[in-house]
Amino acid sequence: MPRMFFPQYRKGRDGAALEEGTILDHARRLGVEIASECGGHGVCGRCVVRIERGAEFLAQKTSAEKEHKLADDERLACQAEVLRPDGDIRVFIRDFGDYTILSESRRADDVALDPFVFRQDDKVLRHPAEVLGPYEGGIYGLAVDVGTTTLVAQVVDLEDGSTVATLARKNPQISYGNDVISRIDHTMRHEGGLEQLQKVVVGAINELLSGVEERPGCIGKAIYDAVIVGNSTMRSIFFGHDVDSLGHIPFEPLTRDAVTASGGELGLSINERGAVYGAPLIGGHAGADALADILASRMYESDDVVMLIDIGTNGEVAIGNKAKIMTASCAAGGAYEGATTKCGVGAIEGAIKNVRIRNDRVEYATIGGKAPVGICGSGLIDLLAELLRSGKMTRKAKIEREFVVTGDIILDQDDIYQLITAKAGLRLDQDLLIKYYGVTLEQVSRIYLAGAFGNFINPQSAVAIGLLPPAVRKISRIGNAALEGARQMLISRDMRARAEQLAQQVEHVKPNEFEPDFAYLVAEKMYF
Repeated sequence: MPRMFFPQYRKGRDGAALEEGTILDHARRLGVEIASECGGHGVCGRCVVRIERGAEFLAQKTSAEKEHKLADDERLACQAEVLRPDGDIRVFIRDFGDYTILSESRRADDVALDPFVFRQDDKVLRHPAEVLGPYEGGIYGLAVDVGTTTLVAQVVDLEDGSTVATLARKNPQISYGNDVISRIDHTMRHEGGLEQLQKVVVGAINELLSGVEERPGCIGKAIYDAVIVGNSTMRSIFFGHDVDSLGHIPFEPLTRDAVTASGGELGLSINERGAVYGAPLIGGHAGADALADILASRMYESDDVVMLIDIGTNGEVAIGNKAKIMTASCAAGGAYEGATTKCGVGAIEGAIKNVRIRNDRVEYATIGGKAPVGICGSGLIDLLAELLRSGKMTRKAKIEREFVVTGDIILDQDDIYQLITAKAGLRLDQDLLIKYYGVTLEQVSRIYLAGAFGNFINPQSAVAIGLLPPAVRKISRIGNAALEGARQMLISRDMRARAEQLAQQVEHVKPNEFEPDFAYLVAEKMYF
């Protein structure tokens, strides 16, 4: 029987049998969350979905839908009625809810202000002497961290180095898949797919900038320089570069070099002559964001050996000091971002973020203090640690029965398998990098956690389940280091040159190619 599928959610991947009703009705039957603030009356426009397959089995767009600016393949879930159940329908949700997005970082205030764009008398120049236009009261720059799930940007005054605005939102590419593999696949399977993905991410940044434009004393077209960081897939898509090579062996980008385009070429709402600089990639899936992490952490200046771990949809690990730095990357965050566990959700309002089990009772807190809708990554890590501590889960990751957190939010054995598989690869990368570097954990002086995931998790719980090394006292959070690294490359010519030098010097390793028993080593890390 034909079904409606919601591939972004594990509980929506088996689909619901097609019946009368809207897409929203089918989603609710499966327990798949779609934002609908107006109660399904087509007013709020929050329930936008993209129909990947089966649009012909839906009724025509309603008058309410026509009032919203929807792409040809988009519908409002509350309005799109099943017309006839003659074939499968695949639905991708654009708005997962209001994410808690990390925009703060440990700022380095000792970076000397020396941008590429500067004022000379009544003109704006790009170093060394290219005239960009007349000076009209300000010169600004833009730093952007293009994450798989979120976008974070800073508008910086390039005359004094101050931050004018910090902007954040979900990456709308999420409606084309939760992870980089699904987006690479979209560009390969759909004609014009690459252009689609590029257009939506550039458009999202333009929407963020429009909010700055509306403020008193707006910056107008005075953004003359921009720095973009992201993993290899995200940076490549932003600049319209083919990502096919990242989807198959040896999983390398077409180019690792820094790239530059104009704002006009990309359709970015900055000065048309403004330069958009894509920071270089390290190699494989270790991209410009990992490079920016390394820059922001200052590990390249350290006498001691330090480790940096950035846990996101992809995970990057780096180890080293001023003499040598090594890095590795792996898929890490899907299970902890709601993609493969039935109870999992992203860091949205109502997500359970902390869990404790006391006297067989579950205590929890949710983001925003709202009614629980699922469990986000930090809560899942806490839950595994608490199940282990309380004896409800064995060190072989076995539970006797599904565990009820609250209401219909449960964790079963299959969910646990998804979680321990996701953490195993990242932890193995950590241990192998320590081995390859020729040191022991005791000789690693500090462990930096970068990114939103690392900022919100409980390190004790992460160590308890083996996601992080057993060295809690060495762990410190450094916030959105990728954005901070991008900011440093924006305000300092020296830091941009240093980043390009580091990109050539950092050694990127692929443990799965080095280790003949790699699959066995991963399996060992799955348990506690």
